[in-house]
Amino acid sequence: MGSAVIVDYGVGNLKSVSNAMAYIGQKTLITGDPGELERADAIILPGVGAFPDAADKLRSSGLDKILLAQAGRKPILGICLGMQLLFERGKEGRVCEGLGLVSGCVQRIETQFKLPHIGWNSLELQNNSPLFRGLDEGTYVYFVHSFCGNARCEDDVIARTQYGPSIVAAVSRNGVYGCQFHPEKSGEAGLQILKNFGDLMG
Repeated sequence: MGSAVIVDYGVGNLKSVSNAMAYIGQKTLITGDPGELERADAIILPGVGAFPDAADKLRSSGLDKILLAQAGRKPILGICLGMQLLFERGKEGRVCEGLGLVSGCVQRIETQFKLPHIGWNSLELQNNSPLFRGLDEGTYVYFVHSFCGNARCEDDVIARTQYGPSIVAAVSRNGVYGCQFHPEKSGEAGLQILKNFGDLMG
């Protein structure tokens, strides 16, 4: 089994992700060391907070360039804000450039329901992703967000959920994956998703 790096760039729920990976027997390292990202077999990009702040921290640390260089070479998983950073740009507070690994932008959810969207919602799976292997249609996972990614290409979308409108819940493009929800807080289903991601290391 390979090793995964959880990217420490000053934003994110690092320990809970690390604990969940340890629970399924997956070796991880929490680090912001570019060399460790290059040596890792997979990369997890967590994130909590505002898009501009997180994007600025990625750039100031130089980790944005490392992530872009490693994309396509090894599996990458963005979680919550980490998924949003995979998109081309975000519109939270001010327009801010993302990593551009998934085409589209991040915008505030246009819904009649209360924001932030906090709680369990069911997934509508599509495009047959290995990330959801062994999970049933309608599986419930845990969300905490007010903004969501709007993918330009529906082929990049591997799950949606309903919160008034249909919301992109997960994406996949060229070995880069993103979950708007928190798999580390989603019980057995979330652990299965993390295990599936670990299996992508080969």
